Amino acid sequence: MSATRRGRTTATRRAADNPGGCPEEDARLFRQAVADVQPLSPHGRYLHDTPPPPPIPLSRLRDERAVILESLTDPIRWDEAAETGEELSYVRPGLSRQILRRLRSQWVAQAELDLHGLNRLEAKHELADFLHECRRRGLRCVRIIHGKGLGSKNREPVLKLHVRHWLTQRDEVLAYVQARPAEGGSGAVMVLLRGR
Repeated sequence: MSATRRGRTTATRRAADNPGGCPEEDARLFRQAVADVQPLSPHGRYLHDTPPPPPIPLSRLRDERAVILESLTDPIRWDEAAETGEELSYVRPGLSRQILRRLRSQWVAQAELDLHGLNRLEAKHELADFLHECRRRGLRCVRIIHGKGLGSKNREPVLKLHVRHWLTQRDEVLAYVQARPAEGGSGAVMVLLRGR
């Protein structure tokens, strides 16, 4: 092997030991300076320990549970539940209260739903189906019989306030009034529905 070729091989080995091309003294000082350094993980990055998620306060869990329960039941405001001896009625905001007078005296029920004997959940489903069908058929005035509660426990009208509350939540309901005595009185309501 020629001297020139041997010199290149030695220089190549030195370059591999000293990749930056620095003199050997610099390389030795560099290795000494980084002697205590820990190598990175094989992924080329350091993986930090992930902290556990913060605990959820019990009061927050209780509040969330209460909101869910409230959404599953039908809250009745105290003023709706208070029997004042006056007829309970409803007219959608923005409409004239004259509608109530005409509903009481001029409108005739085109269909009726009798909720006697149903529990609250069954009555709510029946009412929703009935109103949907009435709207589909283009009916404007219907009667809903919820009963006076004479046959129920404690002789209280179980469905009366619930039905009235459900009606105020329905978009198709414009107004309702207590039925005339001949049509059920305090045990029924006349409901005016939105037209098609």
